[in-house]
Amino acid sequence: MAVVRALRSRLADVEVAWVGGHRGLESSVIPPTGIELDRLWLRSLRTVELSVATVVDPLRLGASFSQATAILVRRRPDAVFTTGGYVAIPVLTAAAALRVPSLLWEGNTVPGRSVRASARFASAISVAFGDTCRVLPNPCFWTGTPIRELPADRGAARVRLGLPAEARLLLIFGGSQAVRRFNDAVGSTLDRLVERYHVLHVAGETAYGEALRRREALPAAVRDRYRPFPFLRDEMADALVAADLVIGRAGSSTLAECTAAGVPIVVVPYPHAGAHQAANARMLADAGAAELIADEDFDGEALLAAAQLMEDPERHARMAAASATLGRSGAAEANAELLFALVQRRRLPTGEAIERIARGAVVAQDAGDDRAVRPSVPGAEDPAVPGPAAA
Repeated sequence: MAVVRALRSRLADVEVAWVGGHRGLESSVIPPTGIELDRLWLRSLRTVELSVATVVDPLRLGASFSQATAILVRRRPDAVFTTGGYVAIPVLTAAAALRVPSLLWEGNTVPGRSVRASARFASAISVAFGDTCRVLPNPCFWTGTPIRELPADRGAARVRLGLPAEARLLLIFGGSQAVRRFNDAVGSTLDRLVERYHVLHVAGETAYGEALRRREALPAAVRDRYRPFPFLRDEMADALVAADLVIGRAGSSTLAECTAAGVPIVVVPYPHAGAHQAANARMLADAGAAELIADEDFDGEALLAAAQLMEDPERHARMAAASATLGRSGAAEANAELLFALVQRRRLPTGEAIERIARGAVVAQDAGDDRAVRPSVPGAEDPAVPGPAAA
């Protein structure tokens, strides 16, 4: 959706259609946006345990190849953009067969099996982490992770959230999977946390009632310092910009939004799914932007110790600066530029040009087929140099 926003900011009448599977957020998130949704017979792949799906899912995948081909013939797209995953396999292969150019984005440091299987069918690849290009086919571009728009004014974000300007704010959320460990850690140390900090806690819908009960059990003088939510959508952008420290998982979007906001993060990687999150987290930890805690070691005491980072101004400032250095606020625009190049059948931009867009340079909207990159820093060199032809 961030890439759709970037496309429409440059060409208002871009037509977008979405292809998803029969499990995931698409069915609830996409229709309200007005984008038409086609759903393949297959589901997102799960490999945690053996079940009837172990037999049925390959059959669904096989049937989805002809379905994806029919969708592309009917839609006649100028280009395909995919974030990888199981659903992407039949769509990318159908696009290659029909000579529809495609851009595959990979969000993990270590590509998943679906991406490794389908990457050769893509016309170009973009990645969240630069090292990932070493194991994927060319042309491959380091764009970062496309994210929602973040507000520029931290003070205004705090006002919208009803938070004091001087408060030390801790944002805790466990992502879409396995939030129980986070919720248990908060519950066991909540009284001590709110003595020192304000806490925004995304508890998930099933645990939200218990979080509210814990809030009501706090002394009245500190009760307003704890703000639980079942989830955060539009408010998450304000929460990220307002936070002094984030404690969360190591999904690509989480890390990208934290670095775009320049906020330090204590990362507790989700231990399953091929340990992709651990690899993502190490990238930030090695750069000095994050502190890493293993899932099995994360409890209330670990949470309280991690929060004390906000009481060390020098270390906090170093981590915030390192986080901001890694940020790629223009990732959506960089992916949009690659898509426009594919649609117009022109040569792809250079890696250096895409790098500058990803870091916030502005793309000219009146340069015709040879769109230039306008440097965001006055006097910077114009990096718009044609690159290799798309496959």
